[in-house]
Amino acid sequence: MIDKVKAKRDGRLRRHNRVRAKVSGTAEIPRLNVFRSNKGLFIQLIDDVDGKTLASVNDADVKTGKTKVEKAKEAGKLIAKKAEDIKIKKAVFDRGGYKYHGRTQAVAEGAREGGLEF
Repeated sequence: MIDKVKAKRDGRLRRHNRVRAKVSGTAEIPRLNVFRSNKGLFIQLIDDVDGKTLASVNDADVKTGKTKVEKAKEAGKLIAKKAEDIKIKKAVFDRGGYKYHGRTQAVAEGAREGGLEF
């Protein structure tokens, strides 16, 4: 059982490294990173040149939404609002090695609705 969990995690990390080889953020166009855990969803706007997190959101910050997908969409809107506050209009989307569906897709859609461009 443990080998199966380790293999699943290692596969995601390999996929994430492939994505990261192509995607990098700057101060003007940061990387929008998504991390999913069993309990929560974490989103960050990252400047890879300086190695700094510009803004972050946790789905615990979102009070609306009943399902995890609804909370993810609201979290995407919230990160877009924070990006607007620090005068960021564009970002590159880093799906973190996850498939682009479910919560990961909901974050991207919410951020787009909030005014962030990918």
